[in-house]
Amino acid sequence: MPDRPSARADVHSGVPAGVPADVLAEGPPFPVEPEVMGVLATLWSAGHGAYLVGGGVRDALLGLPVSDWDVATDARPQALLRIFPGSSYQNRFGTVLARGIEVTTFRRDHRYADHRRPDKVTFSTDIFEDLARRDLTINAIAWGRRGPEAAARMVDPADGQGDLEARLVRAVGDPVRRFDEDALRLLRAVRIAARLEFTIEPMTRAAIVAQASDVEWVSEERVGSEIRRMLTAETPSRAIRLLADTEILAPTLPELAGLPEPVLARGLAALDAVAAAAPAHERLALAALLGEIGPEAAREVLERLRVGSRDVDAVCRLIAAAPISYATTWADADVRRYMGRLPDEELEDLLALRTARAAATTESDAEAVAREEHLRQRVASQRAAASPLTLADLAVDGRDLRETLGLPEGPVIGTILERLLADVIEDPALNGRTTLLTRASLVLDELMKPNAGRTGPTPPPIR
Repeated sequence: MPDRPSARADVHSGVPAGVPADVLAEGPPFPVEPEVMGVLATLWSAGHGAYLVGGGVRDALLGLPVSDWDVATDARPQALLRIFPGSSYQNRFGTVLARGIEVTTFRRDHRYADHRRPDKVTFSTDIFEDLARRDLTINAIAWGRRGPEAAARMVDPADGQGDLEARLVRAVGDPVRRFDEDALRLLRAVRIAARLEFTIEPMTRAAIVAQASDVEWVSEERVGSEIRRMLTAETPSRAIRLLADTEILAPTLPELAGLPEPVLARGLAALDAVAAAAPAHERLALAALLGEIGPEAAREVLERLRVGSRDVDAVCRLIAAAPISYATTWADADVRRYMGRLPDEELEDLLALRTARAAATTESDAEAVAREEHLRQRVASQRAAASPLTLADLAVDGRDLRETLGLPEGPVIGTILERLLADVIEDPALNGRTTLLTRASLVLDELMKPNAGRTGPTPPPIR
């Protein structure tokens, strides 16, 4: 763990008027935004105990950026609503959103009948009780005051700071009980261990393995959310490997668990290459992770994990297009046809995925990557020439065909446009209004011939 910052954050700017300066006389041993300190100061000034808790404290002590701070307090929800005008309830467990910060009343959790959420909570006035119910020791560290007169201090009853130093992920108290209470903690422990490159403490690890099947209690949406967060790590393959080693991969991603090891290894190598080239690019990461199972199986996985439909479609297009082998002998028309498989805005993603997959192959990395760079250059050349790739690029549209050829709305118009597009992809010089309308007339004549609608060989492009 890196040395903790010795200098206090500037906590005075942004603090609400009326809060005594001496309330903020001592800041935490890590930087904290003024807005967050303002929430703490307001609670202290109102006579309440209040602490920074959870993952924000953990990451701050590690010297990592903190995107989200949580505050725990002895103030009851109704008091919070009064203290922070305009605040609002976030859930039934006593969390109030105050000035954009989640503030939760100290609590004790009771029975978890559904292995996800406590049947009820009891509010508490004791920070130690609140920390005792948390999942991991490194998430059970708090900094704050019991009130305006008390000294600010770190509160760490489970020695989470010691585990940070030792780079350990350890459950608070009995790990079997912790994971039995909330099965989502199984995934969270893996994600945090992989992200921080920590070791899972042996008893905690044994409990995860023993209770791996309990992830069935977790909604598919939450499973999907955790897995997608894993993919944003610097080396996301660690999380997938750890899911496999703790026997969680099979109940969450059986499609991957069933892959032969060399195939899985190739996909994970591509995943890490994508993460290095395009950090936090979720579509690319999903395409790399699921690329080895093919687009149809990938679609089933993504829909099961409640990924948005637009992202599902984009990821599946990438997965379908990426494995197509490129040869330097491809004609320009071949390149244009390949480009037309995806919307233009997805082409860069496709090229990045191809390069990552090439680097993960068994052939010479340099040779494979050089071939992908050659394709990238040819794609850039076609883009610079504004080569027609889609129906929208044609110099005519359906209305032109209806008006010129006297056609009604119907599938024939689509058939003609597809034929015209095939022609201009072969020869972009044909993409002129007059030329295309002439060729459209010829296509229509061909379609009107007897037997034209029967199944048979596709006619060659019009020359």
